[in-house]
Amino acid sequence: MPNDAPSEAIPGPGTSTRTGTDTRTTTRRAALIINPTKAATGDVRDAVERISREEGWETPLIVETTKDDPGHGQTREALDAEVDLVIVAGGDGTVRCVAEELIGTDTLMALIPLGTGNLLARNLDIAVDDPTSAVEAAFRGTERSIDVVHLTMNREQEAQVFLVMAGLGYDAAIMADTREELKDRVGWLAYVDAGIRNLPGEPAHASISIDGAEPFDCRLRGVMAGNCGKIMGGLEIFPGAKIDDGLMDLMTIAPKGALGWLAVVRKLFARGKGRDPSLQYYQCLTAEVTLREPLEVQMDGDALGSATHLLFEVKPKSLRLRMPLGYKDPAVVSDPLP
Repeated sequence: MPNDAPSEAIPGPGTSTRTGTDTRTTTRRAALIINPTKAATGDVRDAVERISREEGWETPLIVETTKDDPGHGQTREALDAEVDLVIVAGGDGTVRCVAEELIGTDTLMALIPLGTGNLLARNLDIAVDDPTSAVEAAFRGTERSIDVVHLTMNREQEAQVFLVMAGLGYDAAIMADTREELKDRVGWLAYVDAGIRNLPGEPAHASISIDGAEPFDCRLRGVMAGNCGKIMGGLEIFPGAKIDDGLMDLMTIAPKGALGWLAVVRKLFARGKGRDPSLQYYQCLTAEVTLREPLEVQMDGDALGSATHLLFEVKPKSLRLRMPLGYKDPAVVSDPLP
């Protein structure tokens, strides 16, 4: 199937395809990897089983994530079963774990957002408050091949991947310091509480190299890397970032003094326009960040601990993904039509 093309018609059970004199029956099967701690899991299971029947697919493989395995082993089980579609129902962290196993394979991934942030789903116009609609898009939507970004911390041998955003410093401190009990009560507003509490702080000394160029030195509160740009409320952290353009967007955050945060907010709402150095943007294939002192790191909302060295590398169009049919914001995908 060509990349960025609408999905082909799915043959139903008993459909025969003939090669020479051999006749064989073609059926398809989905796997549902679901985080059982999230709400609406029963509705998701029912919808996946129902739509599988309606589309003429085999009975789906349904596996749950666990505290010890948030998605990796379950995805390998689905790949071993040779399913055609892996539907992941959970938050951004669960989606990231499943994607790590599917990158570079021919198996499609689809999302049923059940978390608090659901940032990838929000960027791709997948319904975050209607699980049944998201399941329908998983089976009947259009296919895209999207970029992923590999992140190596502290010069480790193996990289991790993210689909939305990773952060070093201020935004990672927010993720690490968000109160879970507050998040359960008020949702994403808990991140605002953590953001306010983490505004005070000293800038860190950093050295940054873009696409292998000579490093430049700076003092900053944070670095963010984005594969796509939108967060809750439709705010674009990375204006115009596209998930399938083969590029990563990098942002440095360097407010000067307590009032410097007002300049950061002003430039964010101005979609990056203006010359204020408190917020600087770059587009690149690779980026390397070296620090004198360690800072907290987050990836798609998961706190990863602290690091003094990060290496980012884009892997263009290496994950096959289903999303809803219809108009796509050209600020998210290169071709706005399905």
